[in-house]
Amino acid sequence: MQDTYWILKYRKVILWAYLALTIIALIALLKIRFGFSFEQFFPKGDPELEFFKEFTEDFETDDNFMLIAVESDKGIFTKEYLDAVKVFSDQCEELPYVSKVESLASMKLPRFTPFGIRFEQFLQSQPDSVRLQDSIAIMTTPKLRDNLIAKDGNAMLVLLKYKDNLGMVESAELMAAFNALWNEQTFFKDNHLLGRAYFQDELASMQKREIIISGVVSIILVSIIFFLLYRQKLLILVSLTTIALGMLLFVGTLSLFGREFNGISALYPVLMLIVGTSDVVHIVSKYVDLIINGESKSEALRVTVKEIGMATFLTSATTAAGFLSLITSRIGPIQDFGMNSALGVVMAYGIVVTFTLAAISFIPRDEIRQTKFQGFWNRMMERCYIFSRDKEKGIAIFSVILLIVFGVGISKISTNYDIESNLPRGAKVTKDFLYFEDQFSGFRPFEFAISINNGKTAYSPEVVKEVNRFTQYLQTYEEVGDITSIVDLYQGIQSSMSLGQSEAGELPSDSVLRILQPVIAKLPNPSASILVNKDLTKTRVTSKISDFGADNIAAIGEEIDQWVESNIDTTLLDIRRTGTGVILDRNAEYVRASLLQGMGLALLIVIVIMTLLFRDIKMLVVSLLPNVLPLLFAAALLGYAGIKLEATISIIFTIVFGIAVDDTIHFLSKYKISLNKGLTKEEAIRATFMDTGKAITFTTIILFFGFMVLLFSIHPPSNVIGILISVTLVSALLADFFILPMLLRRL
Repeated sequence: MQDTYWILKYRKVILWAYLALTIIALIALLKIRFGFSFEQFFPKGDPELEFFKEFTEDFETDDNFMLIAVESDKGIFTKEYLDAVKVFSDQCEELPYVSKVESLASMKLPRFTPFGIRFEQFLQSQPDSVRLQDSIAIMTTPKLRDNLIAKDGNAMLVLLKYKDNLGMVESAELMAAFNALWNEQTFFKDNHLLGRAYFQDELASMQKREIIISGVVSIILVSIIFFLLYRQKLLILVSLTTIALGMLLFVGTLSLFGREFNGISALYPVLMLIVGTSDVVHIVSKYVDLIINGESKSEALRVTVKEIGMATFLTSATTAAGFLSLITSRIGPIQDFGMNSALGVVMAYGIVVTFTLAAISFIPRDEIRQTKFQGFWNRMMERCYIFSRDKEKGIAIFSVILLIVFGVGISKISTNYDIESNLPRGAKVTKDFLYFEDQFSGFRPFEFAISINNGKTAYSPEVVKEVNRFTQYLQTYEEVGDITSIVDLYQGIQSSMSLGQSEAGELPSDSVLRILQPVIAKLPNPSASILVNKDLTKTRVTSKISDFGADNIAAIGEEIDQWVESNIDTTLLDIRRTGTGVILDRNAEYVRASLLQGMGLALLIVIVIMTLLFRDIKMLVVSLLPNVLPLLFAAALLGYAGIKLEATISIIFTIVFGIAVDDTIHFLSKYKISLNKGLTKEEAIRATFMDTGKAITFTTIILFFGFMVLLFSIHPPSNVIGILISVTLVSALLADFFILPMLLRRL
């Protein structure tokens, strides 16, 4: 008894210590930091990422803007509307971090005069005849019409440019100032926003709401389940306090050490629910059974620690190892999730072994009694045991059929994910994103970096002609729009100098190009610095591409690469795809590899732990086979349901594997203890069903509904994770109840 006596002796000290830790955690919560940026999801060490960083040193980034579509139901070419847009644009220039504001209402174009180049207002407010002429010119010029005016003709774009790589705090400050400015507007009907600052601010706010909602709903739901399982108030109170304490101390610790909560942080409350509930149920169930059987508190604590404490330690170790395997991912938030989750698992184990045992020892013996509900579970476990014993052949045949079905489903898995599927349902940010996809060229940048060789410059006629051929080819793709290049500078200045308007996609003659070359080079056009680097050895082609799937976009990119190789003078131009869109889509290639590497590492760690625990190769095989089926089941569900495998979704395999292994370890540990007590193999299996079988059933029920909490999320990947893991956990329980006993009997 000496090994557990210290818990009884110092139980008050333990509880006071946890009270102090709770106060510290609550204070730390005041410093909690939330963050979201696309850079977080860039794959570390990727060569394309390194090239993109070099590209942004010569040019600005491709997401340093915010698009504002200002709607009007009174016509966008009226004097009143244009004046209102002009005033609004001027006001936007005063917003923090904004460097430039552009719109058709304030746009100026160069005019060639005998006295030189002058910039004149393009869309004039008056007289009406000039404004009408300009509006006709806009509506008959595809480049202006399709990129600056909504397709339904009810909105005009105002573009805000701000500093590169705007951070979370800066984005929040900018959006707060913008919202205050917009609330003062009385003329416009509505707005639609798109851009980095808007996304970061909205998605960070979503993360805060998700963490609060998932935490509160988890506690309520688990309270209901605990009540149905135990029907004893004090046991429920201790169990819920342990889980809530684990959540609080975990989040407080992350905040205390300055860990930022990113795009998948809403899973943390559910994660602590998982590991905390599993440990609590096994500990409490064993202690309650011993007390009901007449054991003293000291003896009940001693046996609980001896038989369940070590098994719980091993399950915590394997679960932590599974989460740590995520460090093989190249994606920062996934790595952080893995390391933070492993820390949470360790903390949950420590809290359960100390706080739960100390708190439960205060409950009087007469308050712990067997309920009719527990009798029901005893009868249910007896039936499960008999079924596993008498239906072995049917179980084996059914398992083989399942493997075939799973294989077909796995073959259907796709990584063709899109941005829309990751945006919160029903939120304004999602509605705005879809608006721009429908009315404009969308959001996904589709960039091309062009290096110039043979001593030529970006303004050399040969270079301009090759770039023009390339942009004409891009225009053949319906999915690609808002294409901008140095060709636009030549065509714009040609039109303003009245040298003859080219046909769409055509350039002036070589002689005119040579005339325009020095004019373009000296032109104080802000677009030039965006499209050409300082020494004129590099240029860029910017465009947008529809959000119709990463794999589809990659296929178009490969077609373009092949066309460039066959049709462009590659000794003169080196054209390479780049930009945030390309970098993010590279994740699709790494998800498969990192998933296999991570699962392989987790499997290796579990093999080592199982080998040390059982010291028997047969038991190692027995322990691993039932845990492979839930993984295959989860993968097959992805394929059959048409759910795209992307970075966030991929973590379900780690979670499923960790929990499935936990149940198997508890089952096998009890089986081994029963054998050591002199029971036969069949008697040991039955004893395991009656003892540990109830505990892992309870944890599965609680975790099933616990993960279903994610259905309350407005974040689609969280919904998918919740449903998939909940259903897969049931398959893991069935594998432990029916396949594992069959293997124990045969091997």
